[in-house]
Amino acid sequence: MAKILYLIAGMGLFYTQLTHAGSAQDNTITLPIEQVEVFAKQVEHYAAGQGARAFIIARVGRPESELPKGIKFTHTAVALYSEISLDSGEKVKGYAIHNLYQKAGQRDKSELIIDYPVDFFWGVSALKAGIIIPNADVQQRIIEVIASGKDKKLHNENYSVIANPFNNDFQNCTEHTLNIINAGIYQTTDIKTLKSSAEQHFQAQRVKINPLKLLLGNIFVDDVSTKDHRGKVSTTTFSTIGQYLRENDLLAKAVVLNSQGEITTLL
Repeated sequence: MAKILYLIAGMGLFYTQLTHAGSAQDNTITLPIEQVEVFAKQVEHYAAGQGARAFIIARVGRPESELPKGIKFTHTAVALYSEISLDSGEKVKGYAIHNLYQKAGQRDKSELIIDYPVDFFWGVSALKAGIIIPNADVQQRIIEVIASGKDKKLHNENYSVIANPFNNDFQNCTEHTLNIINAGIYQTTDIKTLKSSAEQHFQAQRVKINPLKLLLGNIFVDDVSTKDHRGKVSTTTFSTIGQYLRENDLLAKAVVLNSQGEITTLL
């Protein structure tokens, strides 16, 4: 009994480690506002300088020391160069970010929300951005998927932080992003077709978590489920999306950008 209580008491650490794909919309500012605003502009300027009309963006929402091995980012979304209406009524050009976020107070459910770079980086633990720019053809196809509203057809509100990308029982932010990319590549929103194609061509990220902690998380944590997995647990990550595009000659650039303006190649 003491051992079980000890394990349950350790669920806070388990939850921290496991929420590598956690997709909560965070309104709590953790860094100086001015720094976040400057960094958000840095990301926009970099993407625009690369001629990106659509790209995959990622942030770090937890201290990197708490992330499971091989996991670099905690939330992934799609950024589209768009016409944005300001509160004043003025229209400007910039990047709108299309997210799958967990619902507030209902973490095992998700919704699709559009925000902007400052909002996206509002609650980050570190000013570091993952940027994956697909080739021009894939960018255009991603734009068409979202502009036509087909991204909504690809959304499954049943959320699990470790969702299996090869079925549609649950979904997280990175799986939804992969669905959008593949819907553009294969010109379909048929989920069975998309999952079959992913299973053939996409390599998921193994989630290296103690099996007992994984079992307890499945029982006690709302947004953790292993029901959609058979055997080893793997999920979609920002890095595996980049690797997938690279291996299929669909990648223009994949980098990590920090607040000092330093650019590191991701792959």
